[in-house]
Amino acid sequence: MSTRIAVVTGASTGIGEASALALAEAGFEVYAVARRAERLEALAQRHPDIHPYPLDVTDENAVQRFAETVREAGGADTLVNIAGGARGTEWVAEAKTEDWEWMYRVNVLGTMIVTRAFLPQLRAAEGTVLNLTSTAGLVGYEGGSGYNAAKFAERGMTRALRLEEAEHNVRVIEVLPGMVHTEEFSLMRMGGDKEAAEKVYAGVEKPLTAEDVADVVRYAVTVPHHVSLDEIVLRPVAQAAQHKVVRKG
Repeated sequence: MSTRIAVVTGASTGIGEASALALAEAGFEVYAVARRAERLEALAQRHPDIHPYPLDVTDENAVQRFAETVREAGGADTLVNIAGGARGTEWVAEAKTEDWEWMYRVNVLGTMIVTRAFLPQLRAAEGTVLNLTSTAGLVGYEGGSGYNAAKFAERGMTRALRLEEAEHNVRVIEVLPGMVHTEEFSLMRMGGDKEAAEKVYAGVEKPLTAEDVADVVRYAVTVPHHVSLDEIVLRPVAQAAQHKVVRKG
């Protein structure tokens, strides 16, 4: 029986890092992708089946070279697109063009570029694409317009991809997490302001963790292939909806 090969982007931190570990522990050979080589090397030390591959997912030529590397190693049957993120909480009236451009480039174009490069392998393997979007792709909120716009776009692309690839028996899954407390997401969004980043989670009893989401990712890509968990929304119980978060204390 040949080893299953998974590609996980955004693997240097948070949900991507946890997902790479979860898939390696589930028996996959995992190519862990992110820009920060030192973080990937540290991750690879935690499991022998994780292969670090430093890469900017928006660099089309580099992504194509990477896809060829994986093809020569046997070809991927699972692609997990997690690379992305948010920058800023400004309302549209004060929106920073550079932040919006960054969010669109990484969340949308990066996902497209990597998926396009790997689709020949995934079609040959009758494999799986899993895109991590967000509940920010379901409903807008004040201060979220740029991230909303990027995640609505990534969600639209994912839904179209599912229709386009059905004839190739490529399964397309979307995981939409709500409030997840990770090391860097809110810190990046708040421009490195640790106090502002922690206020996002203040008083919230048990926000989701990266490992919680990684468990869902692992499950979604390991159920029998004819079972497609098209859309999985997960939130902490304290976040009943995007606009309702129970805070204690």
